[in-house]
Amino acid sequence: MPARLLVEDDGPRKADAIVVLGGDAYGQRIIKGAELEKAGYAPIVLVSGPPYLLGAESDEVIEYAKRQGFPAALFRSVPLPAGSADSTRVEAIYFGKYLKDNGIHKVLLVTSNYHTRRAAKLWRLEDPWLDVTVVPAPDRYFTTDGWWESRQGKKTFLYEWVKTLATWLGD
Repeated sequence: MPARLLVEDDGPRKADAIVVLGGDAYGQRIIKGAELEKAGYAPIVLVSGPPYLLGAESDEVIEYAKRQGFPAALFRSVPLPAGSADSTRVEAIYFGKYLKDNGIHKVLLVTSNYHTRRAAKLWRLEDPWLDVTVVPAPDRYFTTDGWWESRQGKKTFLYEWVKTLATWLGD
């Protein structure tokens, strides 16, 4: 039950854009976003991500999706600015401004399943004008009915709960 509380799944619906959050080292988020675009839920996949050593994470995951057979035209990289904090709240604030400036009012927010509840809360709090529908991407190590079966699943569960509690406390 505690693992299920981390997951929000609104189910996909038509939107102005699909927003894929950064922070997925296995490519599940970008593939889920591309599949939603291919299914006709939105015309573009906007990809977030913090700066990395040689560029933005968003550029790297877009390259991964291209190598999986998705056309580059589906994606637009929207990297977080250099020096910005690597957090979901900062991502929501920065990306919200980008969306507003570009006339986007309705998004499908794609992130890892364990991250959906907290991400949705932060995006709705920071961008109350934005219509946010959350669609979870599967995670290689975390499922609500088997997270305890791997070391990484246990770490993911505990770490996300710590972050969720910190969010509830206002951080």
